[in-house]
Amino acid sequence: MSTFGTLFRVTTYGESHCASVGVIVDGCPPGLQLSAPDVQTQLSRRRPGQSNLTTPRDEKDLVHIQSGVEQGVTLGTPIALLVKNEDQRPKDYSETDLYPRPSHADYTYLVKYGVKASSGGGRSSARETIGRVAAGAIAEHYLKAAYGVEIVAFVSSVGKIHLPSTIPPTRKQDEDDDDDAAAPLSPEFISLLKGITRAEVDKQPTRCPHAATAERITQRILRAKDAQDSIGGTVTCVIRNMPAGLGEPVFDKFEAQLAHAMLSIPATKAFEVGSGFRGTEVPGSRHNDAFVLKDGKLGTATNWSGGIQGGITNGEDVYFRIGFKSPATISQAQSTAQYDGKPGTLAARGRHDPCVVPRAVPIVEAMAALVVMDQVLIQHARRGAASLLPPITTLPPTMVLPAHHPDKNEHA
Repeated sequence: MSTFGTLFRVTTYGESHCASVGVIVDGCPPGLQLSAPDVQTQLSRRRPGQSNLTTPRDEKDLVHIQSGVEQGVTLGTPIALLVKNEDQRPKDYSETDLYPRPSHADYTYLVKYGVKASSGGGRSSARETIGRVAAGAIAEHYLKAAYGVEIVAFVSSVGKIHLPSTIPPTRKQDEDDDDDAAAPLSPEFISLLKGITRAEVDKQPTRCPHAATAERITQRILRAKDAQDSIGGTVTCVIRNMPAGLGEPVFDKFEAQLAHAMLSIPATKAFEVGSGFRGTEVPGSRHNDAFVLKDGKLGTATNWSGGIQGGITNGEDVYFRIGFKSPATISQAQSTAQYDGKPGTLAARGRHDPCVVPRAVPIVEAMAALVVMDQVLIQHARRGAASLLPPITTLPPTMVLPAHHPDKNEHA
C-alpha cells in the first residue's frame, strides 16, 4: 500500500518519470507554524546530483505546498505537497521493455499488477521517497517544537569499510567465557550517538562523520562507479529526547513499527535496534540495563535496549541500524533472460547511484519521524481519553503510575 500511519497518515504518489511526485499528509495538528523552507531543507539533502558519488540526474526537487497551510500555519486539514520531475529520460530504459533488470522490481511489479511503468523503476524508484521525506520533515518539525526531539542519521559503513567504533573485535574470543565477550558497542560509538549533529554528518559527501573513514568510503564508491558497478552499506540513526510510553504492544511495538518503516525504504535488506545482533553474544547479566534516577525521573545506567523495552519507549535514546544492498541497476552488461525466458545480455543505461547510503540518510530520518509522530498522536489520544475518567481509587499504589494515584498526587 502507499499509505503509512494510523493517525498521522502519509500517502505518497508518483513514479520516477511521471510529471510529479508528492504526498498527502492527513492528521497534522492545527496551529503548527510551517513553510516550504521547513520541508525543503531535507528534500535538498535527499536530492540527486549532490556530488560525483551520486546519480547525475539533475533535479532541484523544489517543494510546492498545495493545501492545508495558510499564512504559514497548518489548518489541521490534509496537507498536499508536490515536487515536479524535471529531468526525465524515459528512453534510457528502452532495454527493460524486453529484459527485467536482475534483482530489480521490474519482474515482480509486472507479476503483481499485470502491467508496469514503461520507464525507470516506477513506484520502486527512489523518486518515490520524496514524498516520505517531505512528510517526515513536517512530522519532525512538530516533534522538535513539542518535545525537542532530535533525529540524526549517518553512514556507518560502505562495503567492508566501517566506522572504527563499530568494527567487531578481530581477536579470537573464548566462546565458553562470558566475561570475554566484547561489549555490543564501543564507548566511542555510544558517545557519538549522544552528540552527533546533522551539521557534522553533512561535512562529508559520504555523510560518514569520521574524516579518515569518509575518505576511504569515497574511494570505495568511486571504485564501484569506475567499474560500472555498485556497493552497499549501512545507515545508523539515533532519536534523542524521546517521549516515554510510545509503542502499541503486541503487534505494533515501537521497534516493530520502526522495522516496518525502515524496511519499506527501497534497497533495504536488514534492520537491528539497540545492541542488535552483537547483543546476542553478551550474557544477560552484562546486557541488562539497570534503572537509576536521572534528572528526577527513572532512567537506565546503560542503553543496550536502544531505548525500547517491551515494545515501548522508556525515554532513553532510540538507536538502530539499517542495511542497504548494492544498487541493482548497474551499467555493466549482465547475462540474464528476457521476459519470455530467452537468454540474452542486458546493457542497462540510465542514471543511478553507485551507492545509495549517502542519500538514504534523510530518508531514514524521515521514516523515523513518521513513526514517532504517529505513535505520539496515538498515545495522546489514549491518555486524553483516560484523563476524562474519575481518578483511580480502587487499585493498590503498586498497580498505578505514581502521578495517577490520588495518594501520590497529594504529595506531588
